[in-house]
Amino acid sequence: MSSSSLSPSSRSASPRRDAVTISGLVAAELARHASDVFGVMGNGNAHFLDAVERGGLLRFTAVRHEAGGVAAADAFHRASGRLTIATTTYGAGFSNAVTPLAEARRARVPLVLVTGDQPTSGARPWDIDQVAVATAVDVPTIVVGADDAARRTAEAIALAVHGRTPVVLAIPYDLAGRPVSSSPDESSSAVDDAATAGLEFGLDAPAQPLDVDAIRQLADDLLAARRPLLLAGLGAVDAEAGPAIAALAASVGALTATTAPARGLLEGSVGDLGVAGGFASERSAAAIAAADLVVVVGAGLNQFTMRFGTAFGDAAAVVQLDLEPVATHPRVDRLIVGDARALAEALVRAVAERRAVGAALSADWPTGTAEGAWADRPDGAPLAADGRLDPRSLFRRLDTLLPDDRLIAQDGGHFIGWAPSYLRVPSARRLTLVGTAYQSIGLGFPSAIGAAAAAPDAFTVLVTGDGGGLMALADLQSAVASIRRGAIVVVHDEVYGAEVHQYGAASLGLAEEPMRIGEVDFAGLGRAVGATASTIRTLDDLAEFERWLARGVDGVHLLDCRVSPTVVHPYMHEQLALTR
Repeated sequence: MSSSSLSPSSRSASPRRDAVTISGLVAAELARHASDVFGVMGNGNAHFLDAVERGGLLRFTAVRHEAGGVAAADAFHRASGRLTIATTTYGAGFSNAVTPLAEARRARVPLVLVTGDQPTSGARPWDIDQVAVATAVDVPTIVVGADDAARRTAEAIALAVHGRTPVVLAIPYDLAGRPVSSSPDESSSAVDDAATAGLEFGLDAPAQPLDVDAIRQLADDLLAARRPLLLAGLGAVDAEAGPAIAALAASVGALTATTAPARGLLEGSVGDLGVAGGFASERSAAAIAAADLVVVVGAGLNQFTMRFGTAFGDAAAVVQLDLEPVATHPRVDRLIVGDARALAEALVRAVAERRAVGAALSADWPTGTAEGAWADRPDGAPLAADGRLDPRSLFRRLDTLLPDDRLIAQDGGHFIGWAPSYLRVPSARRLTLVGTAYQSIGLGFPSAIGAAAAAPDAFTVLVTGDGGGLMALADLQSAVASIRRGAIVVVHDEVYGAEVHQYGAASLGLAEEPMRIGEVDFAGLGRAVGATASTIRTLDDLAEFERWLARGVDGVHLLDCRVSPTVVHPYMHEQLALTR
């Protein structure tokens, strides 16, 4: 994967000069490089949020559960590429945020979690070892001291950005509201501290000079390949490598595909197969498996992208272009270290040089291999055999109704395959999948808040299940209040679908009673917190939503979609076949 594209805040970087507190210095330093903070106010972060609000340093979006603050910050980064901030109080507030913190770490999301901490005098009866808790999920902690607030904050920012990791920035309770020292070093450090000088929050330079010989060899291999494929991941999105990858594909006759988080990067490119892995259509998956040379650009090749090891043909050569110093999957035959865009552009030049001296182009993908491949999926029936909605026909219809300028946020669960399979994604960073890295559910409502804040003019579409929706219910109200214009699609099948399909009567035969949820009036819940809402039992019931869209009004429309639990996404069949 490549580095994150982060930009400084457009807000004022200068702290107030009247009664600046240690929390104020932290806020001012963060504001130099970020614009938004998400979280819940409590004892431990009250002084920090006071500085944020009174100083106008960051835009604060309140959520109703601490897990939501970190999930919203995570989604903000995924939708914008920029550094983002979450905040909680100490103790229970901090521990409530551990699951999304673990998700952000596994997804390599750069964010700073500003939290309260025990006082410097020692732990109180309600304090826990927060450093140990963060360490348990592989997240580093930096604790602010009495005389180093700006410098320690700068260290946290640098570690988050260049280490591509969440970082906990802890402010001890007895220091949070303390006025800063009058010494010149501390009072000016938020502006010109040596620790922050020279920090660049744009694209990182390559970790080392590009390997010219390796690039030339790969250029020759691409020209000699009969069926070359370029597979782009989130690292290519971070590096803004889409145009270079498309140009490289055109120059060597390669087809292209993306991982699910990189959906939209190559949208509209000739020869694009769409999403790879478990969400690929049968035609796209077959083409990917037929490639004889796969060049992986900024993708980590997790088990889902690899279809549990079956995505690529046995004879295919796999070359990875990545900032990581070692290959991220055993299937990789060669690694070329570097920034995704820099390497793709260098390959374009190397191919042109080889062609200029007479190198032949060998690619011979059958005509029409990629044309329409991504969308070539079953339409489904209007209703499944049990009389409930077929999710395939539902999402096919939603794709025609939703505005083109859409941003899709997803919770986790069995249903996670339907939106990436059937909904068009207009550009990179318009599909966020918070929860997939840690295999969690219940982060959908708050992740939609962060995604919407990153792209406020887009139409935000949250797709959640009923299980995850109920788990995240604390932030239904804040989602409705925060999203300027959007829709919440509840895939309501009355079960924990992934568990039913993996462990229930049709698979391992385990008792299904604990896997069942029962009917919930999500439309009523939505109306109770200010959304417009509809219960969708047939495709005709979408007419009310269509009329609402036509009016062009602001607000959120919740669709309580009564979907059949009997229609299983193909990725689940593949997973079951390969993991039993």
